[in-house]
Amino acid sequence: VLENSQNFNGIIKLCMKIGIDARLYGTKHAGIGRYTEQVIKNLEKIDSQNQYFVFLQKDGFDSYQPQAPNFKKVLADFEVYGFGEQLGYPSLLKKYNLDFVHFTHFNVPLFFKGKFVVTIHDLIISHYPSTRATTLNPILYFIKLFFYRLVIRATAKKARKIIAVSEFTKTDIVRLLKVNPDKIEVIYEGVDFAIKEANNCDDVLAKYGINNEFLLYVGSAYPHKNLESLVSAFKEVLKSKPEMQLVLVGRINYFYERLRVFINYNCDPAVKKKIILTGYADDEDLSCLYKKATVYVFPSLIEGFGLPPLEAQNYNLPVASSNATCLPEILNDSAVYFEPTDINKMATTIISLLNNTQLQEELKAKGTNNLRRFSWQDSAKDIFSLYSKI
Repeated sequence: VLENSQNFNGIIKLCMKIGIDARLYGTKHAGIGRYTEQVIKNLEKIDSQNQYFVFLQKDGFDSYQPQAPNFKKVLADFEVYGFGEQLGYPSLLKKYNLDFVHFTHFNVPLFFKGKFVVTIHDLIISHYPSTRATTLNPILYFIKLFFYRLVIRATAKKARKIIAVSEFTKTDIVRLLKVNPDKIEVIYEGVDFAIKEANNCDDVLAKYGINNEFLLYVGSAYPHKNLESLVSAFKEVLKSKPEMQLVLVGRINYFYERLRVFINYNCDPAVKKKIILTGYADDEDLSCLYKKATVYVFPSLIEGFGLPPLEAQNYNLPVASSNATCLPEILNDSAVYFEPTDINKMATTIISLLNNTQLQEELKAKGTNNLRRFSWQDSAKDIFSLYSKI
């Protein structure tokens, strides 16, 4: 075997011990949790040879049940961004004598000495280092910002390979973190094409007080999501479409409460009645909201990939989107676009789409075609190919 270098290299590749940092596994942790879950799920389907160690926190440990014998879960109950992550986690990883680790988020421990590949989803904090984006007091926030910059720069420098989820994110990493572009691989995320069956949608709409056509937004209310501008644009939409409602879906937290305050101070009672903050919606309710909405609106100022409008397209919903950052790259011609800082333009774009049923149908068809570009199985294949290079 040693005389046959080709076969020998093949055997080496079949014996890799790969760690996956899955402490953010699952839907509780939103986009990164979903990404981690889908990558592992699809790697299980395509790689039966290499040995995988999946590191999970205690609260997500039972959520993941390996579906392949070469995948093993390991308890790594170190808080993300905490001191334990920096001081204890590297020792645990070292114990398993891994060939390399895939960190699915940028928070690689500074003292980790092993090989690793990292997925960097976005550099939003670098673009918007504002105390409006946190619940911390200013002093703690700027301490956190200091360590964020320290960790992400060290991560980018030491990584063997960086996975960027869009060309925009790759360009951002090169420009802001001074990384050689050859070190970065663009691997798109996928879309979960399973549609949750929903019954009694009329009851769901009634529960939330929805009784007319409505615009839909699903996601967080962080400042970069630009929901205050969407509310201001909606006030203009109502002048042409007085029966329209605006439905904002997301877990009620500090940022949604702050948006509620903005609505109360800036909208008269007639407008406030038209704006519905649903709070958390389970899968069945969310499916009804997607199916019954007229238009999905995505006013974000910056995204690393832009999954929410793709999920809307999966429910055959026409999309009006911001033209910022990666969104034209991800949506191509399957959406109508507006400048997110121009409230009048946002409003007129939405009104034009609401008035044009033919355009709505065209966007639905284009959305279906656009979704074919994004498959978790393809993502996992590309990630596995990257592992082989390492």
